[in-house]
Amino acid sequence: MDTAVLEQMLDETFDHAVVHHGYTSYLRDYEVVVYATADPRTDVEPAYLRYLFRYCVEARCESTVPPETWRVSLDDRLIDHETDVDLDGYVWGARWHALYPGAKLLPESEATRRWAQAVGIDFHEVCIETNAQRLTLLFSDLQVSEVPTGYAPFTAD
Repeated sequence: MDTAVLEQMLDETFDHAVVHHGYTSYLRDYEVVVYATADPRTDVEPAYLRYLFRYCVEARCESTVPPETWRVSLDDRLIDHETDVDLDGYVWGARWHALYPGAKLLPESEATRRWAQAVGIDFHEVCIETNAQRLTLLFSDLQVSEVPTGYAPFTAD
């Protein structure tokens, strides 16, 4: 996959919202579902976009929420937006994370070279940062498609 095209696709995610991420039900590819919106004056309709990182050989997810915030965010009422009223802590129940600072293609690494040599196709590494998580993915190709509202990623393919 051309790195300039890949960088452009990733740039288009900036400041939207991640509503789901994880391996697909067949466990080869990794998907990130983004709710993309635009200024209402543009007349561009909001859309759910599926970023499908194909041939994903490594996926790491780590929290960027500081430990002191975690400490005050353990109450299970914070996982439900309707029961988080008047509670201090991180509201997990918002069910989305702001894509900020966003997604960026990382430089070629030992891991991307090793996988490319072993499998015979190019590999890339991307870092996707939200206001609560950092994803690092090693993959070969990226496909973007629109998905319907209510998309359920764990149904049979």
